[in-house]
Amino acid sequence: MSATNVLYDVPGPGAKRRNIIYTIVFLVLFGLAAWWVLSTMADKNQLASEKWSPFVTDSRVWTTYILPGLGVTLQAAALSVVIALPLGAVLGIGRLSDHRWIRVPVGVVVEFFRAIPVLIMMVFAAQLYVQFTDIPSDSRPLYAVVTGLVLYNSSVIAEIVRAGILSLPYGQTDASKAIGMRKGQTMTYVLLPQAVTAMLPALVSQLVVIVKDTALGGALLGLQELLSQNRTITANYGANTIAAFTVIALIYIVLNFLLTSFAGWLEKRLRRAKRSTGAVLGAGDADMANGPGQAQSAAGNI
Repeated sequence: MSATNVLYDVPGPGAKRRNIIYTIVFLVLFGLAAWWVLSTMADKNQLASEKWSPFVTDSRVWTTYILPGLGVTLQAAALSVVIALPLGAVLGIGRLSDHRWIRVPVGVVVEFFRAIPVLIMMVFAAQLYVQFTDIPSDSRPLYAVVTGLVLYNSSVIAEIVRAGILSLPYGQTDASKAIGMRKGQTMTYVLLPQAVTAMLPALVSQLVVIVKDTALGGALLGLQELLSQNRTITANYGANTIAAFTVIALIYIVLNFLLTSFAGWLEKRLRRAKRSTGAVLGAGDADMANGPGQAQSAAGNI
């Protein structure tokens, strides 16, 4: 019997007819909704060719606005990921320490930064840089955005790392102790290499959140990232807001698709290397690490 038959009953003739009817009803409703959206846009003159043609005929839209904005988005996201990943791993391991004087303070730090909205941390970081540093004003938004993203996402990644290590069978630790490994060696050579594969789907979900959260800096701190370019494009090309938002949203979709595809490829290579126990932390685990309010906020950023 196949795995599919174990998990799901094979639909009979009646179920197949119902599935076909549900599919037809869904397609009809989807078509009506699409027709309503397009007709409303046509009534508002949003489908006129002059609204969309600049993205095809005028290269300056890309070279002056979209590509520089995409570069700032990637720069902020890359800096945040490079700093938050190792910092989150250290915090996650610290939460598993046998020493209370390490475990408790690290737990307080993680819970503190995990509970505060990332936007508030960006605003506070911007004010701190104004008061106590000589960072030029044009670079200050990038520093503030990266600081907020690192503080928040490293605490979330710490929870993912902790959950990934705890998902491994305890026999792994017992076996390493039996051959004389110290706790640090057990963590470095036994637990972490296996936990990375289990954590990968949840980590990728968090990396996608980091890319999207860079838009918060454009909305409040004046960072010239991708989404903020909508304002200048709209001002210079005749209030084509819908067209600009559509193009920018497609770029975000492609960007996150490439990130997810790379992670999927990496996960397959790690599993082929037989460094996994088969346990997997999914996107839902990343949402739990974010907390209910933060997960909803991150999902609604774009």
